[in-house]
Amino acid sequence: MPTYTIKINGKEQTVDVSEETPLLWVLRDQLDLVGTKFGCGIGQCGACTVHINGTAMRSCSTPISVIADKEITTIEGLSKNGLHPVQEAWKEVDVPQCGYCQAGQIMTASAFLAKNSSPSSEEIKNAMHGNICRCAAYNRIHKAVEVAATKLV
Repeated sequence: MPTYTIKINGKEQTVDVSEETPLLWVLRDQLDLVGTKFGCGIGQCGACTVHINGTAMRSCSTPISVIADKEITTIEGLSKNGLHPVQEAWKEVDVPQCGYCQAGQIMTASAFLAKNSSPSSEEIKNAMHGNICRCAAYNRIHKAVEVAATKLV
């Protein structure tokens, strides 16, 4: 099996996995970073979202072989102590119900707001569109992204 050295949350990690192994399973099974969730396995629900070079990407459909020389950030590395403005907004608005999709939602929102810190309501809706919430907390998610945007300015 090939050996890969990857940079996760600012720290280099070495793993021995098949080149086709999805990043999600490297994170969860090899590195014990279980905040990133498995939802659908085909990159459609967003539960597995991480940042790859600052861009929100689906880790379940990203093979380890394509992330060499890239910076990966998981929910565990987004901030120390959960104090990122998006995480703070999530708590303030009381977004989570079951919580399963929240890591992916937060990672999508934080990557979006890093590129657009003053979004319109429509831009928020479009940015968050690909993340599914089984509890249908979409209105609270939208509100939390609005609140987070005010914390970033």
